[in-house]
Amino acid sequence: MRILLAEDNPSLARATAAILAHGGFEVDTVNDGGEALGALQKGDYDAAVLDIMMPVADGLEVLRRVRAEGNPVPILLLTAKTQVEDKVEGLDDGANDYLTKPFDARELIARVKAIARPRSGAASGVSCGDLTLRSQTL
Repeated sequence: MRILLAEDNPSLARATAAILAHGGFEVDTVNDGGEALGALQKGDYDAAVLDIMMPVADGLEVLRRVRAEGNPVPILLLTAKTQVEDKVEGLDDGANDYLTKPFDARELIARVKAIARPRSGAASGVSCGDLTLRSQTL
């Protein structure tokens, strides 16, 4: 599974990327919200892990823009913001999950796997540009 990690703290980005790689993920790392938005618009990711407090555009702004564009990529907000209001705002804005720092490596891996797993009952199909092919059950 290919994961986008957006974290502006270089040492934390390296450590988190190593944890995710150890969990079996292929990880692309960016350092600010602008890079994260560009990567999500261009890339094909199974999930994204976004810090909230980043330069250029914060993680919530990236989340809102990605959702406004109709991008359904599963997003985990990984942040030092621990207040219930912050969690509710992130989840209400379209995040699939919210994990606060500091975090346990096993929990991060489990949460990313959970948001990235295919949803039962989801529409099955493949899209390319304006063309969508859907499988039908008879």
